Amino acid sequence: MRAEYKKYSLIFKEAAITSRNTLLTKDTYFIKVWDDENPTLFGVGEASLFRGLSAEDCPEYEDKLAEVCANINTIDLSQLKSWSSILFGLETAIQDLNCGGKSLLYDTPFTRGEEGIRINGLIWMGNKEQMAERISQKLSQGFKCLKLKIGGIDFASEIELIKSIRNRFPKDMLELRLDANGAFTPTEALSKLEILSKFDIHSIEQPIKQGNYQAMSDVCKNSPIPIALDEELIGVVESEAKIELLDTIKPQYIILKPSLAGGFASSDEWIILAREREIGWWATSALESNVGLNAIAQWVSAKNPTMPQGLGTGQLYTNNITSPLYIEGDKLYHSQNHNWDLTVI
Repeated sequence: MRAEYKKYSLIFKEAAITSRNTLLTKDTYFIKVWDDENPTLFGVGEASLFRGLSAEDCPEYEDKLAEVCANINTIDLSQLKSWSSILFGLETAIQDLNCGGKSLLYDTPFTRGEEGIRINGLIWMGNKEQMAERISQKLSQGFKCLKLKIGGIDFASEIELIKSIRNRFPKDMLELRLDANGAFTPTEALSKLEILSKFDIHSIEQPIKQGNYQAMSDVCKNSPIPIALDEELIGVVESEAKIELLDTIKPQYIILKPSLAGGFASSDEWIILAREREIGWWATSALESNVGLNAIAQWVSAKNPTMPQGLGTGQLYTNNITSPLYIEGDKLYHSQNHNWDLTVI
């Protein structure tokens, strides 16, 4: 088996604003694997490095990627745990090759085009007017679950937005999820969560910054809103460390981004450990192209999800890889009538 990688720059349709920065482009890497005896049959995966967030964001990243490709026949996947996005891409590419090189990693009703996966509508941070417009667009498209990124404008304006949504749509019509991206301080978190709880919030992701287990444990214990851990999972790849995190913090939910959480095998372990502790979970993409999004969606579909997933990022880019994925209403589908265009890979 041989392997190579290629760098590709994704361009956002409009600026994506997080609590950290404004994103206009995102570089990603595609891994291609094949057998010399049949080079036209190949598997493709995406090593989706998230600058500023991925645990393996370092100057040596491309060197490591090149090393992995050069030693594809002897590489031990278990030794790549700390290179999460590379492992994610390699797992995908190898499974794709083993399954016939058609980007069909699992045989499920989703991949057969029979069922869609319910997803949430993602509302990026922005000024009050921008966020209000984005909310109206998602509601008109038929989304019954919205995820609002908060912490980018003043808290009072965010409360007004949330209140305006709830005045139109009660909780039995619309599920509201929040993502604070660590915007609250430990001392103010509970008071802000108390205010937000008046609006029937399903959950809030990462209310305080990751890395302070005791403070996060106190928030989870006393919050009137269920807490979901997101960034807290990044870089935690060993079983003992995962167990310590879950047993110390005791969250209500964990959110899995396979390219940030150690790949698919590591994400499977997170799910097992969470279920043993009656902790819920859902998966989200981490701004991958359609190649990575497709892999995550198929992996999720094999688990028969009942909650809305965070898989609506495929429409963010002007130059995304053409794929069979499409959104209709509040569901992500895999069409049987559209093919991949992998020529850029």
